[in-house]
Amino acid sequence: MSSATPTTMRRITQDAPGGPEVLHLDEAPVPEPIPTEIRVRVTAAGVNPVDTKVRAGGAGLGDDMPSPPFTVGWDVAGVVDAVGMGVNRFAVGDRVFGMPWFPRQAGAYADYVTAPSRQFAHIPDGVSDVVAAATPLAGLTAWQILVDTADVQRDQRVLLHAAGGGVGHLAVQMAKVRGAHVVGTASAGKHADLVALGLDEAIDHHSEEIAEATRDIDVAVDLTEVNGPASLAVMRRGGLLVCVPSGVPEGLTEQAHAEGKRVTDFLVEPDGVALTGLARLLAEDVLTVRIAGTFALEDAAAAHRELEKGSTFGKLVLTL
Repeated sequence: MSSATPTTMRRITQDAPGGPEVLHLDEAPVPEPIPTEIRVRVTAAGVNPVDTKVRAGGAGLGDDMPSPPFTVGWDVAGVVDAVGMGVNRFAVGDRVFGMPWFPRQAGAYADYVTAPSRQFAHIPDGVSDVVAAATPLAGLTAWQILVDTADVQRDQRVLLHAAGGGVGHLAVQMAKVRGAHVVGTASAGKHADLVALGLDEAIDHHSEEIAEATRDIDVAVDLTEVNGPASLAVMRRGGLLVCVPSGVPEGLTEQAHAEGKRVTDFLVEPDGVALTGLARLLAEDVLTVRIAGTFALEDAAAAHRELEKGSTFGKLVLTL
C-alpha cells in the first residue's frame, strides 16, 4: 500500500436484509490487489435496481452473496490507485470504470474496490466520473442483449419495456445505433425525453394495450418481469424475446416454441471489451446517459428510497 493510501476506508454496509434503513456507514481495511487486479479509488458509484433487491434479500442472487454484513453495488468509476503483478492495461492515475465481479459481491459503495483489470475500461476524456459510474451495469445489459444475444440488424423492429429506466433509455439509443425501429413502453411523462433519444414509437403502459399499440416485433426485451406474454403476442415468427431480470415465466418457452418464436433469459456479466465499446460511444456523443440525481455516499439509503419509487428517468449515482 502506498504511503498516500489510508489503511482504512469508508463503506456502506448492512447487518441484515431489509429496507433502506439497514444501510449504514462504517469503516473497513483498504483492500490490496492480488496479481492481475487493480485497486480503484472510487469517485462515484451507480445505484441500480439489483442493489435494492439484494439489500432486501431478493434478486435471486442470494447464493452468490456472502452472509451479512456485506456491501452492495457494482457500478464504479474512479482512479487506479495500485496495480497487481501482471497488469499492463492500466497504470496508477488512470481513470477507469467497470462493473466488477457481478453477480458476486463487488462492494462498490466504498472508497476503494479491487478487481481483475480486464473488468474495467478507460473513461474517455470529457466524460465525467458520475456519467461513467452510471454506465456499466445498464450499458452492458443493453449491449449484451442487443449486440451479443439478439444481434439486432438494420430495420428490425425492437420492443423495449421500461424504456425510461436505467437500462431502457440506453437500450433505445443502442438499438438506434444499429439501425433498428424502436418501440418503447414508459409512462407518458417520459415520452418526450425518449423520443429525443431516438425512440420511434412510445406506448403509455398505463393506458395502452401492447397488442393494440404495435405489431411485427423482431426483438422484444422485457425489463419489467410481467410483459413476457404480451410481448410474445406481437412478435413475428422467428422473433426473439429476452426476459430480464428474473428469467422466463413458466410455460412461456413452450408457447414460444409452438408459435415459431424464441425466448431466453439473460444475466449481465463483466465485460471489458464491451465496456471499451461503450466508452467509444460516450466519447463520440452517440450515447447519452441521463443522470436522475446524485447522493453522497453516506446518503445511500436515501438513494435507495428514491429508486424504489419507480419513477426515475435514467440513473442515480453516489458521489465519494
